[in-house]
Amino acid sequence: MQSVSALITALILGLSAASAVSAEDTKSATPIAVEAVVARTQPLIEEVPVTGTITPLRQALLSAEVAGLIQDIHADTGDRVKKGDLLVVLDPELGSIQRDAAVAEAARVRELLADSRRRLAELQQLIGQNHVAETEVESLGSEVRARSAQLQAAQVETERLSAVLRRHQVAAPFSGTISLREVDVGEWVEPGTGLFELVDTDSLRADFRVPQRYFSRIQPKTGIRVTLDSGETFDAQVEHKVPVSRSGSRTFLLRTTIDTRQKSLELIPGMSASAVLQLKRDRQGIAVPRDAVLRYPDGRITVWAAAPGSQWGTVTEVSEQPVTVGLSFNGWIEIKTGLQAGAQVIVRGNESLQAGQQVLLKRAATAKPDTGGP
Repeated sequence: MQSVSALITALILGLSAASAVSAEDTKSATPIAVEAVVARTQPLIEEVPVTGTITPLRQALLSAEVAGLIQDIHADTGDRVKKGDLLVVLDPELGSIQRDAAVAEAARVRELLADSRRRLAELQQLIGQNHVAETEVESLGSEVRARSAQLQAAQVETERLSAVLRRHQVAAPFSGTISLREVDVGEWVEPGTGLFELVDTDSLRADFRVPQRYFSRIQPKTGIRVTLDSGETFDAQVEHKVPVSRSGSRTFLLRTTIDTRQKSLELIPGMSASAVLQLKRDRQGIAVPRDAVLRYPDGRITVWAAAPGSQWGTVTEVSEQPVTVGLSFNGWIEIKTGLQAGAQVIVRGNESLQAGQQVLLKRAATAKPDTGGP
């Protein structure tokens, strides 16, 4: 028993000596260079994840304004068209005949009017010579006015039939992509019959359903980072927040615009998208870069901080400080407890530090968090 006790005592003394030597080696070793930032109080951002759908700015089911037989089709599903491009031509024969008949009628009435005006002018010259009754002159004047009205009506009818004839051609009202074709040559169509579905794939929006408790906190400058299923990310701008809440889901519509010039985005109307809203909180707090925070399997969360009053570019000691964290945003984490404002927190080289270790303290070129969004 005495030999066992002596062995344990020797082992404890050996471990204590080794620990003392290790600590002494840590202090006497060549200081490693680390980078740090100063923890400061700043506005906090709450990140709210939402999901939504990519929608086009314009989407129309095109139809003809007049009835007719389809004579030619100049576009098909998947085609890109520009505003004014011809899509469908209806058989114009009957419309042309009616328009030509109206033109002929207008010409006939114009000739009758000219004859009436000529006879009226002749009679007016005879009034002073008492060779004609005034009632006859008045009657002929009435005839001139009536035929003038007839000519005006004939001209209006000609214009109407010309407009109808022009509507035998259906053109693209805006640039976009033909997503659906529903007719073919030889079909008879009526006004309102769907011909093509045209989608403006150049002007897209992202619509999101957002919990109603965030409605008052979303402003035109609210930051929105959108992520597609493909992993592509891009920024969007708030266009409208519709102040109508769905009774079942308690959400409202947040409509955002997408600047497709940011990058070459492969966006398709109807595809799903997720986003993170960055909403400014009504309070401030201490925040440090995410790289400064260490998480351990046992649940501990710590940061390494330089000794108080340490100067940049000098050798100093570091210590590990347990902390509790809060909001996470833009690569930064809120520190609720365990750290004071002004502390120099290690963000590079903190993976293998030991308590009391000597380090060469350098200032990290870490950008400040973006707190511009409401």
